[in-house]
Amino acid sequence: MDKNLRRSIILDHYQNPRNKGLVKDDNYLYADMNNESCIDEVEIQVKIEDGILKDIHFDGEACAICTSSSSIMVETLMGKTVDEAIQILKNYANMIDEKPYDEKILEQAVVYDDIYKQPNRKKCALLPWWGIEKILGELVDYDTNHSAQSC
Repeated sequence: MDKNLRRSIILDHYQNPRNKGLVKDDNYLYADMNNESCIDEVEIQVKIEDGILKDIHFDGEACAICTSSSSIMVETLMGKTVDEAIQILKNYANMIDEKPYDEKILEQAVVYDDIYKQPNRKKCALLPWWGIEKILGELVDYDTNHSAQSC
């Protein structure tokens, strides 16, 4: 991906995050994620109906990478089935870990395909995605230990 396009997408999602702000609705599943090595703390809410991620919101205090990753995650996963979301999550984690992945299903999330060059930023890009993993892991038999949570 072109470096300027990558920067533009990340900056747009940081300055204009999609679905930022939590909703008061007991029908949403919730995860609170924090990065103990920096400022990032992100709360994730997901509304799942009939096996589809109907709505996703996030809030919290986070760096530009984590905030933009949260926003891109919302756009990428909203409207997907749980199974599709799981495949996207696995491919995203593989991309961050420099393992084989299908970039077509990641949509705009491919902007982080070179985040491995900044190992200290990997966790920033992964934190909100781990929140969705945590939520889905409570719903289905999904191995949430496959990703690079130890970075």
